[in-house]
Amino acid sequence: MDSNMILKEAAALQPELQAVRRDLHRHPELGFDLVYTKALVRQKLEEMGYQPQDCGKCGLVALAGGKHPGKTILIRGDMDALPIEEEADVDYKSEIPGKMHGCGHDMHAAMMLGAAKLLKAHEEELQGTVKLMFQPAEEIFQGSEDMIRAGVLENPTVDAALMIHVVPGLPMPAGMVLVQGGGVSMASCEQYHILVKGRGGHGSMPAVCIDPITAAAHIHLALQEINSRELDPHGFGVFTTGRFEGGKTSNVIPDTAEMWGTIRTVDPDGKINAQIKTRMTEIAKGVGAAMRCEVETEFYDFCPCMVNDDALSADTLRYMTELLGPAALDMAKLTGGKPGGGSEDFAFVSHKVPTVGMLLSTGNAKEGYCYTQHNPKAKFDDSVLFRGSAAYVYAAARWLEEHK
Repeated sequence: MDSNMILKEAAALQPELQAVRRDLHRHPELGFDLVYTKALVRQKLEEMGYQPQDCGKCGLVALAGGKHPGKTILIRGDMDALPIEEEADVDYKSEIPGKMHGCGHDMHAAMMLGAAKLLKAHEEELQGTVKLMFQPAEEIFQGSEDMIRAGVLENPTVDAALMIHVVPGLPMPAGMVLVQGGGVSMASCEQYHILVKGRGGHGSMPAVCIDPITAAAHIHLALQEINSRELDPHGFGVFTTGRFEGGKTSNVIPDTAEMWGTIRTVDPDGKINAQIKTRMTEIAKGVGAAMRCEVETEFYDFCPCMVNDDALSADTLRYMTELLGPAALDMAKLTGGKPGGGSEDFAFVSHKVPTVGMLLSTGNAKEGYCYTQHNPKAKFDDSVLFRGSAAYVYAAARWLEEHK
């Protein structure tokens, strides 16, 4: 497959991709509840001549190629948004209160549709099959696993998989593609909830109450000792309480106080994650008991580390260099080879088949893109959508050519 031809054809799709992306951006949806998004994606795929199939609770799958015998490579685009109020200064701002495409999944879905159009145009050339995976619920770490259970890696059996994630705020121009190296590239993540039960009453009579807020505050501080005194300082294991609630008014001691947060590690065996969970439970219950409170801990929505295949990563870097020249970069040159602390639920796929992840830069601070994902002010330069579509197609087609 000719790289210049693919880039040229992808560039011709840019106005269409931008229109789709901005439509999706105006209509963000969460988790598995993607009524508008899924209908739009299905419609576009059917207009191209695909017969998209439902997969799991809300996913869609389409197949390109299959005209020649060969292997199957999967490309993934997630579609869900975040439950935050958009504050970005853009003309196509979210029209849904409290919801925003603040992680760029609208970009991913649009790029995948561009890839689908290119793949359909070159279907006779594909030396095997490309499976397109349109995934819901990435932000809650449930969509990928749900689609795996529903058979996304089967019929035909997937031999390799790749994903692209857009990232604003990187110290490089928009349109650069970074290929993750082999091994662990992103952290595991697990949610936690700690419920502290006391006995509420009037704020003037603390002696006849059991104050859960005070106990929860002591628990929060005591948990920090796990990081500073119990984990290997040369490893990576961190937990963060991002939400702390207790009480509704100023003159009442409440019955309960609660904390929610995340645990992240880059240990693919899960030993550090297990150690943190054990010690969090012991410390929370122990400190709570010392302050006369009952404590319940809950862990949920686990996502493993993202693990990239060495050979597939090397191949993909070579393909991206063929396609983009100096605009393709080994991610290790930016990170020093250290895994990132963020998490990605495509990791479930990476534990099943050889997988590689890529990042697409979507503007830096000098270009006016000062905020990273998940910030209500985050913006993404969507002039690079065609590069993402081209990267999906060229990487998939070249891999099939070389692995007949």
